[in-house]
Parts: sequence; C-alpha cells; structure tokens
Amino acid sequence: MFYILSWFVVFSLLALWSLAAWAFHSITTWAASNAGVLAGGSGAALGLRVPDWLAPWIPPELALAVTSMLSALTPAIEAVLGWAPALAGGLSVAVWVVWGIGSVFLVVLGFVLSGLITVLRRRDSTKTIPSMVTEASR
Repeated sequence: MFYILSWFVVFSLLALWSLAAWAFHSITTWAASNAGVLAGGSGAALGLRVPDWLAPWIPPELALAVTSMLSALTPAIEAVLGWAPALAGGLSVAVWVVWGIGSVFLVVLGFVLSGLITVLRRRDSTKTIPSMVTEASR
C-alpha cells in the first residue's frame, strides 16, 4: 500500500510540475509574440503618476528619483522587448530542458521512496522474526 501511495504522490508532483512548465511556456510565448505591442506601449510608463491619496505621504524627492530612473531605463526596456521574439525559441528550449531535469528528479525520488519503503519493511520484519523464534522454543 505504501508503494502505491508513494508513486501516487510522485506522479501527482510530476503532473503539477508539467502543468507549471506548460503554463510558464505559454505565458512566455504569449509575451514574446506580443513584444512589439509591449514595446510600443512602454511610453505609457512615463505617464504613470502617484495616486492623489498617496501623494502627501511620499516625499517629492523620491517621486522625482523614481520618475528619472524610469525615464533612464526606458531605452533598455525597449531594447530587451525588441530582442524578445528572437529569444523566444531559446526560452522554449530552456523551459523544456528544465522540465526534463525536474521530471527525472521526481522519478528518481519515486525510486528512492520505494527503496526506503523496502528497507523499512525489511527492518520491521527482522525485528518480529526473532521474537517468534524465542517464543516457539519455549
């Protein structure tokens, strides 16, 4: 029964791992295919401002520093978004390589759990056999 339970847990973790890899791959593929739209909309980030109810609580120097940092990083963000479609193929390969390594790790975990169950069952059976032998010799 413990073997079935351990392999059920391993296969459940493998299913969750596969779902997470698939979801991550889907999200990154979507983001890469829409990189042109995202790059065109990055100018909207400069129009961000602090909400009116929060403005009294933030020092003006901090708001100015964040605005200047955002304007300085805008060209770098646009360059990365421009490269996104070219990087999408490599990202897909990387996601599935990481999925494969994780899957192998989970299957090895299943075999380790099975071995651990076997060792624990043998240890329990060796403890009960001597007590049966001593009672039978009386």
